[in-house]
Amino acid sequence: MATNWLLSQNERMKKQGIFSWTLPAWVVRLTDEAPDGTTTVRTVNVCPSAGVCAKACYALGADSGYIRFPAARARHLRNLRMVLDTPLLWREQMAAELRHPRYQPDHAKGRLGHIRIHDAGDFFDDSYTRMWLEIMKGAPRGLTFYAYTKQVSRFRRLVETNQPANFKFVYSKGGKEDHLIDPVRDRHADVFPTLAELEAAGYSSQAASDVLAIYGPPRVGMTVNRPRKHLTASFGQLQEQQDAEAAARRTRQQAKARTRR
Repeated sequence: MATNWLLSQNERMKKQGIFSWTLPAWVVRLTDEAPDGTTTVRTVNVCPSAGVCAKACYALGADSGYIRFPAARARHLRNLRMVLDTPLLWREQMAAELRHPRYQPDHAKGRLGHIRIHDAGDFFDDSYTRMWLEIMKGAPRGLTFYAYTKQVSRFRRLVETNQPANFKFVYSKGGKEDHLIDPVRDRHADVFPTLAELEAAGYSSQAASDVLAIYGPPRVGMTVNRPRKHLTASFGQLQEQQDAEAAARRTRQQAKARTRR
């Protein structure tokens, strides 16, 4: 097995014995060079349902290690190129890597057997999502996969009716499809400016361990890892405000259009 691993661990995940698969966040531009020396640029939206979260995303800020450290950024871009350009090869390599002993649960060594899909990025299209479902269904026993996602409509279609037993997911607020999240039925997460606001809203913090997102209470809360001046409320609250303002603008525009007829 080559040591150029697809799965990695940041400092926090390593302490918790969790491995993760990461893509670059949000809108990414990939420069491709042809054999004749000409270049083309592809624009890929890796987080197509991102809403207000994009303004405070920990993976996008200038202070983010994902941006500051070239090796981390290069690895994330490599991952994206693999799933875009050689998807079948990527699927085969991921399936093979998951059979390595380092991923098997071993509590004496601090390994939980948990794989987080997307420390950044999301399930950006149907084909990519289906490949992950295939990988999870064929994974060794003892592994549990989990993810936060804003792709609510895609998961309703592809995952909820075909969910692998070893896959747990949490809908994440702050996106364009927040209105599709059922706060009673759906496990969901929200990001708050402070712990006090998180608790006041009736959420439970996952700060002690990321896997509390899938094993803890259904309303999962987390606080921003660094202060953000413009984050005056939770992602979900800000998205609700933005959606209401957009709806009000549409109503005004429709009223104006009617008066012109």
